[in-house]
Amino acid sequence: MAAAQAKHWVIGDVHGCHEALVRLLAVLPHHDHLVFCGDVINRGPAIANCMNQVWDLVCAGRATWLRGNHEQALLQGLEQSPASGHDDLLTIDTYRQLGDSLSRQWLQRLRQLPEVFQGEGWVATHAGFDNSGRPDLHIREPFWDHYDGRYGRVVVGHTPRPTVECQGHIVMIDTGAVYGGLLSAFCPETDAVVQVQGPRAVSTTETHSRELATGLPC
Repeated sequence: MAAAQAKHWVIGDVHGCHEALVRLLAVLPHHDHLVFCGDVINRGPAIANCMNQVWDLVCAGRATWLRGNHEQALLQGLEQSPASGHDDLLTIDTYRQLGDSLSRQWLQRLRQLPEVFQGEGWVATHAGFDNSGRPDLHIREPFWDHYDGRYGRVVVGHTPRPTVECQGHIVMIDTGAVYGGLLSAFCPETDAVVQVQGPRAVSTTETHSRELATGLPC
């Protein structure tokens, strides 16, 4: 009997929630490929543990770690602020938790993070694409409102929702683990969803509360 073909699981924004990440990995099929949709870092209590675990999966060939706006901000901050303790860097949770030396050890790895993962009939990226087809790590409504399916189904994180939701050809999988929501994994081949509970809310802003309260019909 032929072996089952490996599938993919796209994982929403981890944001330093290591215990939830460990529980999610424990229930996902070990032979499938994991695609972390960016924002593995920042906000949560165990950022270094998340970074190390995801990078180990990348090195083992089991995962792809996509660049999110938080990875991009850390990368730019480190490149533009050669001195330790720069004010801009001190606003970044990852830098404060790791410290200057360890943060800079991640520079070369951060530079390697791709912005897109291409599947068969689908693509994963952190937030969406601009009008020219380039990945945009911050985009929201302009992509949601105007995407016409030209790149296939697009799986994104970036904007926390109360559950995994679909809008046309877009699947949104950030379910706000760091805000007390769920950490979600979505299989684009089968539409299956696997979720674990995130920690008690680390921080909540009015914007994130509004995002989590607004649903999009699938």
